[in-house]
Amino acid sequence: MHRSVNEVAYKIVYYGPGLSGKTTNLRRIRDIITPEHRGRLVTLCTRGERTVFFDFLPINFATIGNDRIRLHLYSVPGQAYYSLSRRVILDGVDGVVFVADSQTERMDANLDSIEDLENNLESYGMDLTNLPTILQFNKRDLPSIAPLDKLENQLNRHEWTTVESVAIGGSGPVETLKLISAVIAKQHVELLS
Repeated sequence: MHRSVNEVAYKIVYYGPGLSGKTTNLRRIRDIITPEHRGRLVTLCTRGERTVFFDFLPINFATIGNDRIRLHLYSVPGQAYYSLSRRVILDGVDGVVFVADSQTERMDANLDSIEDLENNLESYGMDLTNLPTILQFNKRDLPSIAPLDKLENQLNRHEWTTVESVAIGGSGPVETLKLISAVIAKQHVELLS
């Protein structure tokens, strides 16, 4: 959380394996939220549109009490060789959306990415049991997806709230953002009490 006079900004990081749909989530959110309630989506990517360092989308979320709440949404690169970038982006994180690829053949990549997330958070003295996290099962429209119970059993070791998603043109991204925002807003209200 970053606080200035009457403004609080919360950092939400979209994490997951390469090509799981993290950037697509941010693009979908950008397309749905009216321009006066969001900033510009900043994307640092390669020619093939793969995220290199991060994506960033600021959103004017709500007003609670006298505080204007802003959300700073980041997505991290999923490729293995960008591990240091992912660690840097997690500094000061207030919540995580883990975007899992529902395709059966991507299960190992999902598991590796959760382990990477745990290790990177540990470097900041944090762990996933205390950090607001939503697990999004993305790409539910594809033919070779794992059943939900298998995804739950293998990926949801922390009993996170889950959302099914089709980030390209479907449902899921906005619902996921609402859920993670609600958890963070609840914590904000508890801090004010």
